[in-house]
Amino acid sequence: MASYNFKSITVVPPAKELIDIILSKTQRKTPTIIHKHYQISRIRSFYMRKVKFTESNLNEKLTGILAEFPKIEDIHPFYADLMNILYDKDHYKLALGQINMAKHLIGNVAKDYNRLLKFGDSLYRCKQLKRAALGRMCTIMKRQNSSLLYLEQVRQHLGRLPSIDPNTRTLLLFGFPNVGKSSFVNNITRANVEVQPYAFTTKSLYVGHTDYQYLRWQVIDTPGILDKPLEDRNTIEMQAITALAHLRACVVCVLDISEQCGYSLQQQCDLFNNIKPLFANKPLIVALNKIDARRPEDLSQPEKDLLEQTFKKDANVLVIPMSTLTKEGVSEVQNTACDALLAHRIEQKMAGNKVDNILNRLHVAVPKASQEIRQPHIPEGVLAQRAAGYTKPDTIRKLERDLEEELGDDYILDLKKHYDLPNPDDKYDDIPEVWQGHNIADFVDPDIVQKLEELEKEEAMLEEAGVYESEDENLTEEQMEIREKAGLIRKEKAIIRHKHRLNKHRNRTPMSERVIRKKQGVKRARSVSTVAGDVAMEVDSKFQTKKIKPGRDVSGLRDEKQVKAVRILKKRSQIKMNQFGRAGEADRHIAAKLPKHLFSGKRGAGKTQRR
Repeated sequence: MASYNFKSITVVPPAKELIDIILSKTQRKTPTIIHKHYQISRIRSFYMRKVKFTESNLNEKLTGILAEFPKIEDIHPFYADLMNILYDKDHYKLALGQINMAKHLIGNVAKDYNRLLKFGDSLYRCKQLKRAALGRMCTIMKRQNSSLLYLEQVRQHLGRLPSIDPNTRTLLLFGFPNVGKSSFVNNITRANVEVQPYAFTTKSLYVGHTDYQYLRWQVIDTPGILDKPLEDRNTIEMQAITALAHLRACVVCVLDISEQCGYSLQQQCDLFNNIKPLFANKPLIVALNKIDARRPEDLSQPEKDLLEQTFKKDANVLVIPMSTLTKEGVSEVQNTACDALLAHRIEQKMAGNKVDNILNRLHVAVPKASQEIRQPHIPEGVLAQRAAGYTKPDTIRKLERDLEEELGDDYILDLKKHYDLPNPDDKYDDIPEVWQGHNIADFVDPDIVQKLEELEKEEAMLEEAGVYESEDENLTEEQMEIREKAGLIRKEKAIIRHKHRLNKHRNRTPMSERVIRKKQGVKRARSVSTVAGDVAMEVDSKFQTKKIKPGRDVSGLRDEKQVKAVRILKKRSQIKMNQFGRAGEADRHIAAKLPKHLFSGKRGAGKTQRR
């Protein structure tokens, strides 16, 4: 579905502003310093670059203008005729053609002067050729000033046009001025068309959108049309004629039977007969408006005969009375027009060639009627329940929402009450199914309760026999000493094991035994004399195996040697920064207070223009 949005066209600058933009960009984007002692090839390429850059920017601007403006031959006939009425098709094409010719002329100028620059023998001659090239390009653009101004006016007017889709479902209103077309559009759409009690209030096309049967419809309000020859119609009226001629829509002819618009019923019927050829192959609805002021029954007999002769002799024309003031019959006109257009679109599709191709690929299977009557199949389980006298319970289980409404603040959500388990008491069992990544069922002994009772009985028997009475009183002094030494050995082994764990992690900084004991809360134990002699052993009163996290400045270093090397490299990297005193890593530093490209060279008495 094609859509035309002319509001996105870029602004067209006048010739003087366009020249200033291009020359300023050339000065900013290309090198500006050249000296006569440079090699001649370098001087040539310097000025050739400026000429090519200017030509490419002008070409880009003009190509963008030509690409964004619509071409009369490529757009829908409705928009083509509308642009011809509003802007004159010949003048529009001429302006775009002049811009296209200017683009080619600028390209030829750049090509010719680049060819001459290849043979420039001095700085002065190359500079003069560059100035001549840019001057000729600017002269060509100045000659297109009138075309650029005209295209800017066209762009502004195109941006104010409504966005009309010529192929979508459309209701199109027409009639004499001040018969109620804009009021009808305001009633059925969200548009806000100006309504005044004088003629030709609507001077252009207005679009509103409405919904019917879950579809989007566009409703177009056209300016009023007078009954006169086509060549005598003005631009405002020709917009309505163009819409009637090119848009595939349902036409709604609005008549003012009260004649408050200033035109008689005979004139309105003559206008209908005059432009009737534009309604060919389109559904037509005739809306008799302003019935609040004059009912159709109050018409005189000649007027009734006129309406009968004009409209009702055609069976395809539907005449519906309505009033946009009281909104009587407005929705009926809208619904009838939409239904008529949908039926017309279906008829057109059925009359096309595509329908035959689709129908040839379709096959509708019609089942044959069976001679025998098939009885319903009832499962055996259901029959058995019926034989046993089963009846369906009348009670319906309450939903959680109903329970919450009944109990109010006392309601508690219980997600376990509907669990289907063999033992209903297991619904609220606190033992989790999975714990620390392991299935609890793999470790639970089904006879754990029985075994526990047996152990408790055995323990009670042992206590009664005195097995657990204190044996320390029966130990000798040598046995007590051996027990203490064994405890100290176990603690020392734990310390050695911890050291081994620390040495295994290469990316962690090794720490001395004193630091380890300090971090782990190690206390020195009293020296205990051994059998061979007095040997002092330092043990932990309470050993913890918590991992020690190194500092961020030494994380990832293997040993103390690497730590020292890293600190030396860190100091060396700051030497250059520190030589500027207060300057740091985040401070801006200007090495040269007077840059050479800004403060070198002499200024003569000549011109200061460097373009």
